[in-house]
Amino acid sequence: MLLKPNVSVHNLNVFYGKDHVLHDVSVEIPNKKITVIIGPSGCGKTTLLKSFNRLIDSVDGVKVTGEVLVDGENIYDPKAEVTHIRKKMGLLSQRPYPLPMSIYDNVAYGPRLCGEKNKKKLDRIVEHFLHTASLWDEVKDKLNSPAARLSVGQQQRLCLARGLAVGPEIILGDEPTSALDPKSSKHIEERFMELKQYYTIILVTHILRQAKRLADYVLFLYMGRLIEHGPAKEIFENPKEKMTKEYIQGIIS
Repeated sequence: MLLKPNVSVHNLNVFYGKDHVLHDVSVEIPNKKITVIIGPSGCGKTTLLKSFNRLIDSVDGVKVTGEVLVDGENIYDPKAEVTHIRKKMGLLSQRPYPLPMSIYDNVAYGPRLCGEKNKKKLDRIVEHFLHTASLWDEVKDKLNSPAARLSVGQQQRLCLARGLAVGPEIILGDEPTSALDPKSSKHIEERFMELKQYYTIILVTHILRQAKRLADYVLFLYMGRLIEHGPAKEIFENPKEKMTKEYIQGIIS
């Protein structure tokens, strides 16, 4: 039985002032799969990703038309509650941004904001999600150390643990391995492959090899338009659109 998609996009248009960045994008994001958004630089990949949790609201002069439905709720409805929407999303940025506090407090931060005060429960939450992010064995003896002392790769896994600790349904990743060394990138990719059985994962990447390794479903954007989308095997091995084929072959970029 097919699961109802977490995210449905209907005729989405995004403008930054007079600049029309996304043009009539419509797509259903498969539930509990890894969807990868590909396309050349400046094609609207990050704008589309950030439209899923309304992070583009922070851009001056932004205008959005159309619908983005998350669990059936149009997040661009004037009555939509943004904090409630963003709680459903865990976001990994290109560079990790640990909070200026200890490793433990980074992971416990979200649950505390949500009202959890029981120390034993917080201990279990911290340990569980550091395990989930494959970081526990590396930090279990220095949980009270500043997160800033971790390597960049460890910081990215800490940010993954911190995001998961608030109980999101969807993980968004904006080129989440672009600042990492190959070993750290492999760690993050492995976590995504494990986590997709529990979460819907949507990633932006400019690395086609990574997209081929990770993707169950692919969206190809070009100049703000969704040119083609479908199962990864079909997109990479037998794309329907000439432009998709040329991008995958490296003819256009």
